[in-house]
Amino acid sequence: MSRPSPHGGAGHARVIAPGAVLGVLGGGHLGRLFTIAAQRMGYHVHTFSSEDDSPGGQIADVEVTASYEDLDALRTFARGVDVVTFEFENVPIDAIDAVEAVVPVRPSAVALHTAQQRAREKTFLADRGVPTAPFAAAATLDELWDAVARVGTPAVIKTAAYGYDGKGQHKAMTPADVEDIWTAIGHQEAVVEKFISLQAEISVVAARGVDGSIVQFPAFENRHRNHILDLTTVPAAVTPAVADRAAEITRTILEELQYVGVLCVEFFVSTDGELLVNELAPRPHNSGHLTIDAAVTSQFEQQVRAICGLPLGSAEILRPAAMANLLGDLWIGGEPNWAAACRFPEVKLHLYGKIEPRAGRKMGHLTAVAPTVQRAQERVIAARDALLI
Repeated sequence: MSRPSPHGGAGHARVIAPGAVLGVLGGGHLGRLFTIAAQRMGYHVHTFSSEDDSPGGQIADVEVTASYEDLDALRTFARGVDVVTFEFENVPIDAIDAVEAVVPVRPSAVALHTAQQRAREKTFLADRGVPTAPFAAAATLDELWDAVARVGTPAVIKTAAYGYDGKGQHKAMTPADVEDIWTAIGHQEAVVEKFISLQAEISVVAARGVDGSIVQFPAFENRHRNHILDLTTVPAAVTPAVADRAAEITRTILEELQYVGVLCVEFFVSTDGELLVNELAPRPHNSGHLTIDAAVTSQFEQQVRAICGLPLGSAEILRPAAMANLLGDLWIGGEPNWAAACRFPEVKLHLYGKIEPRAGRKMGHLTAVAPTVQRAQERVIAARDALLI
């Protein structure tokens, strides 16, 4: 595993000015939204992805298509840009190491390596006194039995690597469920977490600059459907004490990682008011999409500012807002009724193109900005419902 690169340390404050070339590993919708923000600020963007015609690649100045295992292609890509970032966690660490030897990578390989594997991430947090649900790691069936016995049931068993949107997660109600779950996850390393009764789920999206400065958006409240983010609102309906504690924890994580870029920290708020870190996303996050319309500085512009050594922008939320995800099943019956959704004057539409070009799957989101959270939520849900009329 690599150590922090001399290119990307917090003390290295050289500004990468507009006109420079920013490299993005990954071509998904987060890369697309980052590219829009970067180009608006006067930068050029090159994307590197294993699939061509990706959402990010469609609008980038240069789209490179190659395998993340092709280290020579990665080095060539790195020599053509001034700084590299990534828009999803599952970039192999060898790829980051190869790039980081040529050009600054922000966030660093250390941050990515920590966040892309649950056992490693949980251990990092626990070692620094950051509150998490009780957990234990397991690499064999016997260890899984032991982990469940120590954590207790009900518990959630999650694959340690490459899990997102609820993939690789199974609830164990009793120890009798363990063997079937071990088979279901393909006999791979897992993390067992105590099941938490939730009052709310919140996220804090924050940025840390090359100079160590930190700017955080207010806490967002998130609702999920089938383990996928469905609705985000701001301000979150939590007490000031909970919001302040979430911000404090997020700052600790940013500083411990010597992080440069945008980080999302996802939290559970238990029914007894306890605040627990669920996971880290070392990139802009879907819950932060509403910042495009509701904040002085979007999370994507903030990412550009952070990795380029520019001063961070204001994270002020101008008015209450709500964001609703638009997922692929919305297109099952044909093209949605965009005109109906756009009749709501408070609502903004964002489409990302085909997220998986070969499968034709699309995604997007709607954001409503209104005088109150309730009004924003009502408007964005009504607009999404209208898409199917």
